[in-house]
Amino acid sequence: MKVTAIAERFDRWWAVSVPDVKGGIHTQARRLEHVPSMVRDAVSMVTGVDPDDVEVTVHTRTNWDDELQAAITARRDADEANARASELARNAARKLIAGNLTTRDAGQLLGISPQRVSQLLKR
Repeated sequence: MKVTAIAERFDRWWAVSVPDVKGGIHTQARRLEHVPSMVRDAVSMVTGVDPDDVEVTVHTRTNWDDELQAAITARRDADEANARASELARNAARKLIAGNLTTRDAGQLLGISPQRVSQLLKR
């Protein structure tokens, strides 16, 4: 059984509602990581479904949703940029080494350590 839990922060607690279950379910948790297990248990008590058969998706609502989304987007963009930079460095390192440069010289040209050049070449 798949359910969506909506967790909203109130003072020191997450107030959780599960509108997917007839009549709705409401519970609370101190920490966000506890929400799925609390919801599984609550859904099990109301529906009789085994808690292990309840799949929970948690959506949060906070006063900081805009800031959270901006941070998540920035982190994803940075990860993509890092992956692209690694690929470009890997290609450049291969060409430099193929051009008979040492790993030390290749590292100096790329602004990375010789050890990092060796790591890039192994991939």
